[in-house]
Amino acid sequence: MKPSNTAVSAAGADVAVTRPARPWPVFWVASVATFLVSLDTTMLFAAFDPLRHAFSDASAADLSWVLNAYTVVYATLLIPSGGLADTYGRKRVFLIGVALFLAASAACGLAGSVSWLVAARVLQAVGAALLTPASLSIVLAAFPQTQRAVMVSLWGAVGGLAAAVGPSAGSFVIDRFGWPWAFYINLPLGGLALWRGAALLTESIKSGERRRVDGVGMALLMLAVGAVTLAIVESDAPNWSRVELKAMGATGIVAAAAFVVWARRTPAPLVDLALFRHRTYRFVNLATLAFGTAFSMMFLSLFFYMMNVWHFSLPQAGLAVTPGPLLVMPTAIVTGRLASRLGHRRFLVGGSLLYACSSLWFLLVPGDEPRYLSHWLPGLMMSGIAVGLVLPSLSAAAVSRLPVAHYAVGSAVNQATRQIGSVLGVALTVALLGHAALQRADFDALYLVHGALALLTGLLCLPVDTKPQASNRT
Repeated sequence: MKPSNTAVSAAGADVAVTRPARPWPVFWVASVATFLVSLDTTMLFAAFDPLRHAFSDASAADLSWVLNAYTVVYATLLIPSGGLADTYGRKRVFLIGVALFLAASAACGLAGSVSWLVAARVLQAVGAALLTPASLSIVLAAFPQTQRAVMVSLWGAVGGLAAAVGPSAGSFVIDRFGWPWAFYINLPLGGLALWRGAALLTESIKSGERRRVDGVGMALLMLAVGAVTLAIVESDAPNWSRVELKAMGATGIVAAAAFVVWARRTPAPLVDLALFRHRTYRFVNLATLAFGTAFSMMFLSLFFYMMNVWHFSLPQAGLAVTPGPLLVMPTAIVTGRLASRLGHRRFLVGGSLLYACSSLWFLLVPGDEPRYLSHWLPGLMMSGIAVGLVLPSLSAAAVSRLPVAHYAVGSAVNQATRQIGSVLGVALTVALLGHAALQRADFDALYLVHGALALLTGLLCLPVDTKPQASNRT
């Protein structure tokens, strides 16, 4: 849906009033908190095996909910949190989110059981969902229109940096101090973001209209994502019958359909489906779902391969994974600058094809014998460059045509879509690789699925049009 000129003018007026004189300190405060959210996810990929040993009575499927309970809640709450940030003030929602994320991180580290840990992760997800869309809207409002493509790419690249630091830092910290420190490490940086944010950030101009939280929509979306995820994760579990699992999957599909029907009829839906009338926004979000699934599959499988096939230690696996993610941030920065002039399509399609090539490399080249430099590193570098081309570009393309007043909600829908993909990716990986004795051949199906998802991402990005001269198109 194309916004009216009045809405755009009002949005522009808001930015003129609230834009800070020194935007870069604002960027770094907002990005530090987002860095922690991304860091926490990648560190937990490294912590999956240590958690399996720490809670030996829990199955791999049970432990997957340490990741998936967080991601389901995070994905569902991102969208209403974007509305809260736009309505009640971005600074207020951001600071509340950071404070809640830090308190929940401490609770995670103190968890004495899987159920306690999952409950704390749910609370952590609430904090992360509050701060993420507020963070991006704060960054976008701090810079002029001409710099937004670059800033969104840089904001996304901060997440890529966290992905680079997470595996190696997480592996070292967990191996040296234990898995609780995967959560305690959030406290000092988060405390700094909370302190500086309170001092530096200025409150956004609030709309006079208060948004009503769509509780029915939230419940339907959580049921849809949670039921489908449960059906995939528990596919090999002995305590679930095939009939029960099929019923669970069907329940998720019905809940998803009901969510769409509800969103069309209710006056204040969780997701305003009118956003998807814009062709680029619609295809970017479909591509984000496919790529988010592939991204989490690849990242989690790297640790499974290194530790189970090549028998690397946790710190060795973390270091072995790091070079790929280290390429994400510089690639994203260069891509953001070029995309501001050329549009995002060529980078999205090219990056997706490169990501598919990395899947093919991992399928055909690495074997049982550890040959890191010749058999693993080339595929890892391809995947790192590909993620740097695609992931930040998806975030930037999603908000490239949105008025300022809809930044938080529009970006939240895109981030939520990526998180739903992450849930599905973790569920598929655990279903394919969650059993105890892994062999090289067990990874073939995963790499084939991953490559297909990468190709699907590229196909879905073909209609994306974000060239500057196309700004007047609907």
